[in-house]
Amino acid sequence: MNRPAILALEDGSVFHGTALGADGQTSGEVVFNTAMTGYQEILTDPSYTRQIVTLTYPHIGNTGINREDVESGAIAAAGLVIRDLPLLASSFRSEQSLSDYLAANGVLGIADIDTRRLTRLLRSKGSLNGAILAGAEAAGDDAVARALEAARAFPGLKGMDLAKVVSCRETYEWDEGEWALGQGYADTAQGERAYHVVAYDYGVKRNILRMLASRGCRLTVVPAQTPASEVLAMNPDGVFLANGPGDPEPCDYAIAAIREILESGIPVFGICLGHQLLALAAGARTLKMNHGHHGANHPVQDLDSGHVMITSQNHGFAVDESSLPDNVRAIHRSLFDGTLQGIELRDRPAFSFQGHPEASPGPQDVAPLFDRFVSMMQQHQQGAA
Repeated sequence: MNRPAILALEDGSVFHGTALGADGQTSGEVVFNTAMTGYQEILTDPSYTRQIVTLTYPHIGNTGINREDVESGAIAAAGLVIRDLPLLASSFRSEQSLSDYLAANGVLGIADIDTRRLTRLLRSKGSLNGAILAGAEAAGDDAVARALEAARAFPGLKGMDLAKVVSCRETYEWDEGEWALGQGYADTAQGERAYHVVAYDYGVKRNILRMLASRGCRLTVVPAQTPASEVLAMNPDGVFLANGPGDPEPCDYAIAAIREILESGIPVFGICLGHQLLALAAGARTLKMNHGHHGANHPVQDLDSGHVMITSQNHGFAVDESSLPDNVRAIHRSLFDGTLQGIELRDRPAFSFQGHPEASPGPQDVAPLFDRFVSMMQQHQQGAA
């Protein structure tokens, strides 16, 4: 922990700290996340692709790393920024240190910087493009200049289609259920699975699939660019639109497929990027947010019941509520900034939610949305019988 590191932002701000993880250079959009736990799930969330994640909680790495708490096959974040890396990790599940985990995956990190100052910058100026130089790359009189050049060279996420980049390459089946202490992840392949769900992988998190599997769903996961005709040929009871990174507007292949699926009358449920794509398919617009929503403490109101839920969030784009067509209504709204959090189509069995209801990491207040999707499929089956 004596290697130098530099974090530079496009506005000229420079932070000097200590390198953790791999040596080298990385760039991306710098965002902050207010979650107190779940750094491993955050790092492996594909929605963080091309983003450098700043964690506002000061002590990161104190529970180590294990093989179970991952949301994808690799670290997705472009880099990690933290205040303090504890010298010891304390957890009976820990198998590896955070720094070793980052290094093994070739991911750069920087510690020992003022993350409060950085967070205030991002709050006031919005998400900024940045770069991390670590190890030998951070040495030399020109290191700061090189870091600033790398930060300003990053093109930004606006207009960047990343769903097809992070998506699976081939269709596969999923039968892993939710985790239990002492038992691990459940095997749902032998249980009763009354509903066949085709899930579009725009960067899907594994715990979303697990929660669907635990509710009696047989899951077929398909690549982001799979035509609607192929999905409909699988005769699904429902179609799930996953989370994912980047700007939703360039994903014309997904928008066209969703429109065709909506016309079929099959129940549709979207989360995060899937929520935004459903809105675009229905005729609404999306916009780039100032600094986005990233954390596990965001209050969202159910507009039908009035109930307030504490939610997990990770998105830098939002659906413009003023652009919703007449056949689409708002069903959830953020109490932080009033942005739209959920929609429902009036003339189709389709709805979506902006946050991450699978609670990995985060609270479980929004988990009943999975039950709602199952109820929609049950009603669809009964109507088709």
